[in-house]
Amino acid sequence: MKRDIVDDKGEKDRTMKLSIKEGSATAVMSGAGESYIVPYALALKASNFQIGLLTSFVNLFGAGAQIIGGKLGYYFDRKKIILVSVFMQATMWLIILSLGLLVWSGKISDSAATILLGLYCIYAVVGNLSGPAWFSLMGDIVPEEKRGNYFSKRNKAIMSVTLVITLASAFFLDYMESLNIILFGFAIIFATASLGRYISVFLLSKHYYPKREVKKESYFGFFQFLKKSPKNNFGKFVIYVGMMNLATNIAAPFFAVYMLKELHYSYTWFTIVNLSAIMFTVISVPLWGKIGDKFGNRKLLGIGSAIVPFASLLWLISKNPVVIIFTAQLAAGIGWAAFNLAASNFVYDVVTPQRRGICVAYFNSINGIGIFIGAILGALVAQFVHLDFINVFFLIFIISGVARALVVIIFLPMIKEVRIKETKEKVNILNYIAAGTPRPFYGMFRGVLSIMTDFIRKKKKFDIKE
Repeated sequence: MKRDIVDDKGEKDRTMKLSIKEGSATAVMSGAGESYIVPYALALKASNFQIGLLTSFVNLFGAGAQIIGGKLGYYFDRKKIILVSVFMQATMWLIILSLGLLVWSGKISDSAATILLGLYCIYAVVGNLSGPAWFSLMGDIVPEEKRGNYFSKRNKAIMSVTLVITLASAFFLDYMESLNIILFGFAIIFATASLGRYISVFLLSKHYYPKREVKKESYFGFFQFLKKSPKNNFGKFVIYVGMMNLATNIAAPFFAVYMLKELHYSYTWFTIVNLSAIMFTVISVPLWGKIGDKFGNRKLLGIGSAIVPFASLLWLISKNPVVIIFTAQLAAGIGWAAFNLAASNFVYDVVTPQRRGICVAYFNSINGIGIFIGAILGALVAQFVHLDFINVFFLIFIISGVARALVVIIFLPMIKEVRIKETKEKVNILNYIAAGTPRPFYGMFRGVLSIMTDFIRKKKKFDIKE
């Protein structure tokens, strides 16, 4: 029995290393594929309203797939669900790139953007089916006390690869556009995305899948979950993150449209601005992992929540890409790094292993519904609201920023920490963060974080309760 325990630990350690490589392969798909789906849609002559629909419907169908994926975990092996889903997702990129080639050859014209919407919805469905099974697997693999540190390292590797691949794709697309064969350029980068995801399939097949008996009596329906959500800590947390996604995605689909159609950025500048947020995430995420492990994910969620409303509002300051990078994108990079890491690890903390798969399915489904509603609202504003005194994109960014702030003020105080209890010993989070901050960013981080931590300290309702 003791030997079995040792072997099990060795297999888990091996899988944790493999998962970082697998995440890096997935980052190739994200950097060469998902990062350019909006520019691809614009190249296929999609309207602003269609761009909003692209984000909204994709996330709505993805939300439904998460619910289905969670239920599949009660009937099929996790390995089978993950491998089949990821393989199908990789294959969808080959179909998506074929659409551009058909347009390029003149065989499809006016309906291309609509067809892309349908194909990307299918892509979202097949990709999201694996989400609950993968989340459940990693919960069994990664020890609780190491989650913050481990997932920060994994996220840093993913972001680093995404940064390199996305930037290389931008240079390549600019070159292909200069040759007037941009759709062929998209086909090449999407083929690269497909290859990256096929590599993920291979690496996932080498993972260790601990045997786990899932009892069907632990299953509960989506509407049961919704009914009980306002009465428990996890439900309140899910509602909070879902509302934040709704508020965020009023604007999220339109940053790309604003840069490409309003500011006329080249693909290179467009990508540099987008990658700057990833760069700030890479820099800050290791520190956020340590903060989460030491002080609890509720504290970390609060820090991220205090920053992300500014990520939308700061787009109003300037049209200069360098200014946008060091204002809006800086806030987005460090804010969402803290928020997303805390949110992901909080789910692991609060949900039992038996219900981890179905709970994360419902969590992601609520997020998808929030994204759907937010993107639809943004699309409606972009399409039908035109005011003489303000640019429509600025109006969308303001609505999103204010909505994010209201969500934080209303819903965040309802959430309580579950893993790390508050002690009588007072620890200065600011000094802890400053000690781990890279020297060039020390002053910047200290100035921003001093405001946030003072605010949290003064507001009793934000404190963690015993």
